[in-house]
Amino acid sequence: MTAPAAHGRSPAPGPSRAHGAAPGPSAEARRRRLVAAAFLLPALVLLGALVVHPIGYSVYRSFFDRSGEVFVGGGNYREILTDDGIRTALQNTAVWVVLAPATATALGLIFAVLTERVRWGTAFKLLVFMPMAISMLAAGIIFRLVYDHDPDRGVANAVWVGVHDTFAPSSAFPKARPGRDSPLADAGGGAFTTREPVRAGSPVLLPLVGVAPQALPEGTRPAGAAQAVPGKVTGTVWQDFTRGGGGTTNVVDPSEQGFAGMRIEAVRDGRVVDTATARADGTFTLSAKADGALLRLPAANFREAYGGVEWLGPALVTPAVIGAYVWMWAGFAMVLIGAGLAAVPRELLEAARVDGANEWQVFRRITVPLLAPLLVVVLVTLVINVMKIFDLVFVIAPGAVQDDANVLALQLYRTSFGTDADPGLGSAIAVLLLVLVVPVMLVNIRRLRKEGAR
Repeated sequence: MTAPAAHGRSPAPGPSRAHGAAPGPSAEARRRRLVAAAFLLPALVLLGALVVHPIGYSVYRSFFDRSGEVFVGGGNYREILTDDGIRTALQNTAVWVVLAPATATALGLIFAVLTERVRWGTAFKLLVFMPMAISMLAAGIIFRLVYDHDPDRGVANAVWVGVHDTFAPSSAFPKARPGRDSPLADAGGGAFTTREPVRAGSPVLLPLVGVAPQALPEGTRPAGAAQAVPGKVTGTVWQDFTRGGGGTTNVVDPSEQGFAGMRIEAVRDGRVVDTATARADGTFTLSAKADGALLRLPAANFREAYGGVEWLGPALVTPAVIGAYVWMWAGFAMVLIGAGLAAVPRELLEAARVDGANEWQVFRRITVPLLAPLLVVVLVTLVINVMKIFDLVFVIAPGAVQDDANVLALQLYRTSFGTDADPGLGSAIAVLLLVLVVPVMLVNIRRLRKEGAR
């Protein structure tokens, strides 16, 4: 009888790996990729529908004429280079790219540095940043009023005219001129002079017309006949016009008004020998020096009222609109730069001051270099933003000068949807705008990658 083979028994088989083992690394990675793709798919679909497809279709459409049926090749792109309106838009866009981002960034840097040193810096930052809460359309309407040519409506011209008139006040008689058979003659340059020399003891009459009664200076009185004074030259300068008709030409009538404040000069051999200012009733008195001289009413008496600057004229419309843009975006730059400034190590600034550096040297050699990466971020962001500026130009620039203020984004709109719409040329402009923006975006992406690698 053979004993059981206790030592030769085969071990019981363990559980099979085919049924109980966890999935391998490759299966887990595939599962994660599928989950990521499932989450990204909606975004990719939207990106393709809203970005990739429009770009591809714009490139395709730019090779056809306005009807979309005739293939014109590069004809639309050649027209971009030859059309005067599009070239003006290109030039203005270049001006925008150079001036607007640099100005907004510089102001943001200055505001951020200065507000660190004042107690009410937070309130100031709030005021400067507040325009960012306003839409471009609303800001355009605001600045359309600010730049109004009428000083009674436009704030810019109200301030400018006020400053100008402080140093060069306008006259109360801008429309005054000699009437028919007047003893005054045109002396050139806006001045008037007597035809004959005057004599002491003989009153002189200097009649003028052309000033509306309501435009006469406050305090004007009815004109008075000057009395003869021995050894002196006297006379009257007045409005030789009777309301309602009547009166005698070159004669002081009781209902006519004197020109109060009119300046009179006695001129002999090209030199002013004496001066006088008319009283409220228009009478004046000159010394014996005026005997035998010609009397002159200088051009300053007839200077037109200063109307201010034509901010929205062809010459200044682009800088004016850029000013509105800077007003909006300087706060954006200030907030970003202020956040970066708060992270600057204070010990570096204090060490520089201890070593004898003044505030300008600390700012130029310590603060700005440390903020350089952030300044580039702000600058690049604003450059991309101004490349597609549209609303401000469209709203602020009047129709008569919109061609002078034109930019690429506005030209794209006018070409594609204007009265003489040309979708083919509009698509070419859109492609050109994309080509101009892409290099700036690549610079920004490259900078971001460098920052991430640090």
